[in-house]
Amino acid sequence: MAGMVFGLENPMMTALQHLLDFPDGEAGGLGNTGGEKQGPTRTYVRDARAMAATPADVKELPGAYAFVVDMPGLGSGDIKVQVEDERVLVISGERGREEKEDARYLRMERRMGKMMRKFVLPDNADMEKISAACRDGVLTVTVEKLPPPEPKKPKTIQVQVA
Repeated sequence: MAGMVFGLENPMMTALQHLLDFPDGEAGGLGNTGGEKQGPTRTYVRDARAMAATPADVKELPGAYAFVVDMPGLGSGDIKVQVEDERVLVISGERGREEKEDARYLRMERRMGKMMRKFVLPDNADMEKISAACRDGVLTVTVEKLPPPEPKKPKTIQVQVA
């Protein structure tokens, strides 16, 4: 029932739900000993939840790729944009709870915690020309494209008469 989307069973949603449903004791932590089956680590589960809950749009423009990610409540200093393993764009940030001593929450619906997305960049992405701008809680990361390679001219071979 967990993998149902619009009344249809979706295998990807079922797998994602299965991946994210871990009681705290099973998350591959210190409680697992020698013969027990090792599950994913807490960090892995936390990152998987953060990636599933962080919405993003990816656009291909004539000369660049644009990654638009909602990062509500985060300032420019709270957001990290990195390139890992030469081709993986990682966008992350963390929003904490606003603590006030004289107030208590009656309802808490706004998202807090870690936000993260990872994107594998295409081969024609220029790793030296990446820029990021954050405005009104929306981060836009622009990755310029490399110019297309010049087509190779065919080599002409002179035919000699023997």
